[in-house]
Amino acid sequence: MSDHKIETIRVHRILIPAKAVHSHGSGDVAGIHSVIVEITTDTGITGWGEASPWPVFTGTAEGAAAALHVHLRPHLIGEDPVQVEKHMAMADRMLIANSEAKAALEMALLDITGKISGLQVCELVGGRLRDDMGMSFSVANPDFDADLEDIAKMWEDGVRIFKFKTGFADHSFDVMRAEKLREIYGDEIDIRIDYNQGLRAYDAVRCIRDLEQFRPTFIEQPVKMHEREALAHITHVIDTPIMADESVFDPKGALYGAQIRIADIFSLKIMKSGGIRRALEVAAIARAAGIEVYGGCMFETGLAHAAGTHLMAAVPDLHLQAEFYMATYYASDDILVDPFPVKNGRIHVPTGPGLGVDVNPDKLAKYAVAEVLE
Repeated sequence: MSDHKIETIRVHRILIPAKAVHSHGSGDVAGIHSVIVEITTDTGITGWGEASPWPVFTGTAEGAAAALHVHLRPHLIGEDPVQVEKHMAMADRMLIANSEAKAALEMALLDITGKISGLQVCELVGGRLRDDMGMSFSVANPDFDADLEDIAKMWEDGVRIFKFKTGFADHSFDVMRAEKLREIYGDEIDIRIDYNQGLRAYDAVRCIRDLEQFRPTFIEQPVKMHEREALAHITHVIDTPIMADESVFDPKGALYGAQIRIADIFSLKIMKSGGIRRALEVAAIARAAGIEVYGGCMFETGLAHAAGTHLMAAVPDLHLQAEFYMATYYASDDILVDPFPVKNGRIHVPTGPGLGVDVNPDKLAKYAVAEVLE
């Protein structure tokens, strides 16, 4: 128990435009539509959390805001913020699904707990096993010439991992892009491929085999999220490692996925799992099954990125790095006081107590798309 009580909970809904539209097998995205939760104690300590939903993946920003304000807030006012497991168990009782809203709540509670204790979030959930990690950028502009210009700039910044989005245009377009990247950058570039559910199960193997000649590190989520047995079949017959993203959300999904060997890799995302601690449970199941993990993200600001780096800092094995690039290379702006730490193609884990980052209230006001709920 602590001497601190939750006094106020404010819910902000923001929309930050993207520098360019990103196309995926499951749709186009033109900005970051996030819900920011601000929890303040009676002792003046504030914790921040972010819900970054995607309507075709996890849910909507409007739904996440309602979940936090209408369904969870009444059960939190006056409570001890450091009792994180108690509050997350309440959230699971009160709401089915809503993983991104639960992730935002846990994020803010861990931020407060870290500030009270003087510990970083990664230290609260297991320890700081690394200070930085390689950054993967997603190549997803329908204008490939524009993508090539962006890649060249990021190459100068030290970025060497590029995951290009496929399945949103003709198959020949996907082959052309993979061939071009390998031709320009040779063996120095680490190419990954993400279909975002863009293939049909009946011809997925054929399409993937066409791209294997370009030696991708992995192929991500080629078929629909519910086609788990089809994904397992693809994993069994394709030589290139297959990664499950949409098909593995939480520990229960990870357990089933491990049982049928749905993939060689699981993508860890706070927004899918409902928080850092649940994502670590997914990582533990993967590790026990001999499945690799990768640090994924949604369309999020530097706030959720910071939480993601704390998650991946606490994961025992991280050979495939992470993709927290949105705040630096995708969004036209961010809400953090200081820029999200990316240097020489590597993401750096914040070092201050809690999440280790500060939110700029002026940026919240600038990008607000709804009244603050309080």
